[in-house]
Amino acid sequence: MLPEPSMLAPEYPAAVVGGDVKTSQAVTGALYAALGVMAEGSGTMDNVTFGNERHQYYETVASRSGAGPGLDGTNVVQTHMANSRLNAPEVVLERRLPVLLESYAIRRGSGGAGRWRGDDGGVRRIRFHESMTISLLTNHRRDPPYGMAGGEPGTLGRNSIERVGATVVELAESDVAEVRTGGVLVVESPGGGGAGPSGAIVRSALIIERLRQD
Repeated sequence: MLPEPSMLAPEYPAAVVGGDVKTSQAVTGALYAALGVMAEGSGTMDNVTFGNERHQYYETVASRSGAGPGLDGTNVVQTHMANSRLNAPEVVLERRLPVLLESYAIRRGSGGAGRWRGDDGGVRRIRFHESMTISLLTNHRRDPPYGMAGGEPGTLGRNSIERVGATVVELAESDVAEVRTGGVLVVESPGGGGAGPSGAIVRSALIIERLRQD
């Protein structure tokens, strides 16, 4: 039973949003940490919406999975409650909306180090051919996904807008912003946490122990 009222059992008129996007992912991560099952993976289902008077669009951007005993993470996948696939860029995005999907790539090196590595998030770049209002609901932009049993945490996520003229505007994990024609929205999802100490850490510990014994 959950205590009432609480964050997980809110009562009117409490403001609620993102129960699947944020809260359920955070609860899952907390349970995995308490049970020592695996390092934190997505911890978020990055929600991106944008639109103007003529166009509206919504998507969830995949992140990655964390590592566990004997198991590396997986690059750029939806995890836990987030099991949707991205829409086809040519059909859904570029034919129907005044945008260009410049790239969607693996964010190399964003996974946490460890004996089993947390895998990498993604980098999604969308260029706008019309002015739009962007709304973001993301997580792990301030606190990194945790590692497990000596594994390193994943890299923080990052949201930004690259304006015409090379000006970069940093966005918060939950934010609303205006982007003008030619601007680029960049969503960098966080990396997954690693599990177990890395080989270098293990070797250092063994050397220190031998020196102590000598």
